[in-house]
Amino acid sequence: MKLSNGLALNAHPAGRHFLQIPGPTNVPDRILRAMDYPTIDHRGPEFRALGESVLGGIREIFRTRSPVVIYPASGTGAWEAALVNTLSPGDAVLMCETGHFATLWKKMAERLGLVVDFVSGDWRHPADPATIERMLAGDAGHRYRAVCVVHNETATGVTTDVAAIRRAIDAARHPALLLVDTISSLGSIDYRHDEWGVDVTVAGSQKGLMLPPGLSFNAVGDKALEASKQAKLPRSYWDWHEQIAANERGVFPYTPATNLLYGLHEAIAMLLEEGLENVFARHRRHAQATREAVRAWGLEILCADPKHYSASLTAVLMPDGHSADAFRKVALERFDLSLGQGLSKVADKVFRIGHLGDFNDLTLMGTLAGVEMALGLSGVPHRRGGVQAAMESLAGSTAD
Repeated sequence: MKLSNGLALNAHPAGRHFLQIPGPTNVPDRILRAMDYPTIDHRGPEFRALGESVLGGIREIFRTRSPVVIYPASGTGAWEAALVNTLSPGDAVLMCETGHFATLWKKMAERLGLVVDFVSGDWRHPADPATIERMLAGDAGHRYRAVCVVHNETATGVTTDVAAIRRAIDAARHPALLLVDTISSLGSIDYRHDEWGVDVTVAGSQKGLMLPPGLSFNAVGDKALEASKQAKLPRSYWDWHEQIAANERGVFPYTPATNLLYGLHEAIAMLLEEGLENVFARHRRHAQATREAVRAWGLEILCADPKHYSASLTAVLMPDGHSADAFRKVALERFDLSLGQGLSKVADKVFRIGHLGDFNDLTLMGTLAGVEMALGLSGVPHRRGGVQAAMESLAGSTAD
């Protein structure tokens, strides 16, 4: 129905939209207000103060003393920057099929002219350190120039033990670089660039950092910087050295995304005010409550090993013969609740509940209530009581 002025009646549902995909996540009001500041001269002293603060603060989030390069780009841009700054045409890299995004990174590497050995996987388990160690130990000629892994696979809700991957590389006494994607884990799941011996960490702004899409990051260790001096893949916009040289003065070599940097400044402040350990504990607590709900419904979690459950999201398998996308459509139309879809190999087979970023107990309970009601309306076989199970889980744990 339309009004006389042409506007649709009830075009916008009442209440807040529950954006519970695994990213982009909800942007807190504090960050939205910060981004609303007037744009300033990116060559002036006020911007240099902002740049110095952001470039210093983001190192604390990566837990590194190394430079963190910030690009106006999606996480895909940060993938490319990590590869082109460290590798040369024809170089061999070892990658692991942990899910949709690991597969996309592999395809990018091939398009760039790299030779990829892709360790096959079932999308229910993480990258296997023992397999990586065995393959590197057998590489006497050091053919592999890099090992690339996804810390938290956004498509599956499976987390890889990055510290164990580093131990595997070291045990094989192999010089390969370690490149890690933390796009859906940074700021949500414990991550330590320096301590875990990562050479390049890739990240994006739109998940645990609580920003809109538009910024991407490379945390760059000394070994990677040294490798970049010999790397021959073409690069211009993505070149680290020009970026780092400008960053030392608090500026960028091109017009930066100033208002997103305002938001990043506020996001860093929010994370550090809460304390990173408290942030990680909060995410673990909400993830546990979500899994209790899924079990109570009688549904199956895609991640097959509890040791590798993600604290950022939970991917849920639909019963045979039932469409995840049809269920998601009901959740959106009836409750204004957006849930993550299944991607490529698990398309229409899973739905994903994002529980990361600016997220609290009541947000989780609203999300799970919407899921439980939509399961019933969709005719998906399940048991009632998931919301109650999640409430009991939260009541039995400490809010940090």
